[in-house]
Amino acid sequence: MKNQAIVTAAQMKRIEQAANEAGLLYIQMMENAGRTAWAELARRFPAPGRLLVVAGRGNNGGDGFVMARVAAKAGWQVCVWLAEGEPRTPDACTNRALLEELSVTVLGPDEQPVPEGWDAAVDALYGTGFHGALRPAGLRACDLLNRSRQAGAFLLAVDLPSGVAADTGEAAEGAVGADLTVCFDSRKPAHTAPCCGEVLLADIGIPDACHRV
Repeated sequence: MKNQAIVTAAQMKRIEQAANEAGLLYIQMMENAGRTAWAELARRFPAPGRLLVVAGRGNNGGDGFVMARVAAKAGWQVCVWLAEGEPRTPDACTNRALLEELSVTVLGPDEQPVPEGWDAAVDALYGTGFHGALRPAGLRACDLLNRSRQAGAFLLAVDLPSGVAADTGEAAEGAVGADLTVCFDSRKPAHTAPCCGEVLLADIGIPDACHRV
């Protein structure tokens, strides 16, 4: 991928807005992000296994729903935990609804899964908009992800590990430590943080012209 720029969270929002206005709609960017992140995870597993997706209420969770859908269609046993409840953004809601057509287990906030027994776990809780301290529900979700990793799951973070501020790399108490972080279109300052693990930059189809905003 040619783009090696480092952008802030606000700059990334403007890039995405420019892409949407140029015809690459937000929901297609979400689809591309989820599929590219899933491809990086699937490369590490020769056969389907058990996947835990911890999803937030925003578009980061929507990326996770795309991953869950593609994984289920590839024969994985998938559990999605809605750690803070149902999604609130339109595109995330659309992708959440698509899971109803598949054999994906979807658990509500009060139905916390166990940390053991997963081959891989996906942190799709918060994206680049996080800053400050984790709320109690976020702390609980990050703790589950970290314990799943300790129990042997390969942990992939979608765009950024939850609990890490995109523009500073500051990690809140209880932040996720990932094996792999798949970031989209452009790196953010936080991608040098140790808790990101290996960082891979994925192309989600945004035209070069959209970066000049």
